[in-house]
Amino acid sequence: NVCRWMAEQAEELGVEIFPGMACSELVYGDNGEVKGVVAGVFGLEPDGSYGPNTEPGMELHGKYVFLSEGVRGSLSKEVIAKYDLSAGKEPQKYGIGMKEIWEIDPAKHKEGSVTHTMGWPLGKNAGGGSFIYHLENNQVYMGFVVHLNYENPHIYPYMEFQRFKHHPMVAELLKGGKRVAYGARAISEGGYQSMPKMVAPGVALLGCSVGMVNVPRIKGNHNAMLSGKAAAEAAYEAIKAGRSADELTDYETEVRTGAIGRDLKKVRNVKPIWSKMGLGASLALGGLDMWTNTLGFSLFGTMKHGKSDAEATKSAEGFKPIDYPKPDGKLSFDRLTNVSFSMTNHEEQQPCHLQLKDPAVPIKVNLPKYDEPAQRYCPAGVYEVVREKGEEPRFVINFQNCVHCKTCDIKDPSQNINWVPPQGGDGPNYPNM
Repeated sequence: NVCRWMAEQAEELGVEIFPGMACSELVYGDNGEVKGVVAGVFGLEPDGSYGPNTEPGMELHGKYVFLSEGVRGSLSKEVIAKYDLSAGKEPQKYGIGMKEIWEIDPAKHKEGSVTHTMGWPLGKNAGGGSFIYHLENNQVYMGFVVHLNYENPHIYPYMEFQRFKHHPMVAELLKGGKRVAYGARAISEGGYQSMPKMVAPGVALLGCSVGMVNVPRIKGNHNAMLSGKAAAEAAYEAIKAGRSADELTDYETEVRTGAIGRDLKKVRNVKPIWSKMGLGASLALGGLDMWTNTLGFSLFGTMKHGKSDAEATKSAEGFKPIDYPKPDGKLSFDRLTNVSFSMTNHEEQQPCHLQLKDPAVPIKVNLPKYDEPAQRYCPAGVYEVVREKGEEPRFVINFQNCVHCKTCDIKDPSQNINWVPPQGGDGPNYPNM
């Protein structure tokens, strides 16, 4: 609702919005600067080539291009790699957040009630926690986040979420209710020390394209909005001065030294403490560090994250498989049933937007070493290892199921999956998610 309202305000100010179009590639100028994007490509052949029904899209050029794609955006990833914007920074860290909307018994509904939990049922397998928000119309927004730096490739984040709903407190709340929507999205968790350089010639990264979530306070929208404001003000001053297509260094300075930087710097050590020492230490030492930071110093300096989430994955032979309870169809549900409540849809004749750099890796490398974790970390059941009698295992990508969470692009231990935009308008169609 907020996004729809903001779109109306923007259009009243003269902003052109192109709904149902995906920005699928960047346009570069003669000097290597970003000068625009390609948007609105439709009807490509399955192999990616142009066919008789292809609409080639259009190039949109600007004096500056702002990328605010959210977590692990494909164009932002390209810019970060091309201009080496992560040099000298810690790797970005992520979580996978899964969410359901429930309509519950009015007698149990308490509009405005907020519940947060940490840990259970994850135990020592992974970090994470939940949220339960009572909204209007007897609806409850229920979500569960699993940090993606887990080592055990047998972890099944979606099933951890489903198991969570069987906690007596949660089960009692949901009893007699019905689930009406489902979705999933990756969350940036690296914070202050993982923010890449935010500008390159002609382009600036905004919001979660940088990674501005305050992890212990479980919020990031405020910083994303502030980054948009700062970028707009920097571009306005630059254009007024006759500049274009250069680096908006004033934007980055404002982010790092202004309200966003102050917000994130104070909490920068909570995530690495949690990752290295566990939940209890993060509550005690992280809380202490947050308090000392309000006084202007830290006992720990700036801690490092170390490995990326993909690199954190260890060999399956070092862990026992996890026996998850079977969904009961009342409180917990299988993935494919829940995916139908995301209203996701992809035109099936288009190229697969989940690209394998090497098609042999899932079976030749990931299956024997990691028991191919894509089967489990995907919250939409996109990836399968199919075994048929007398045949070699096959890796199958059901891209039609994709809910655009970006987990595969992040967690694949071989970094063999590249998420690119499908044609415009395809993907989940979330109602108030």
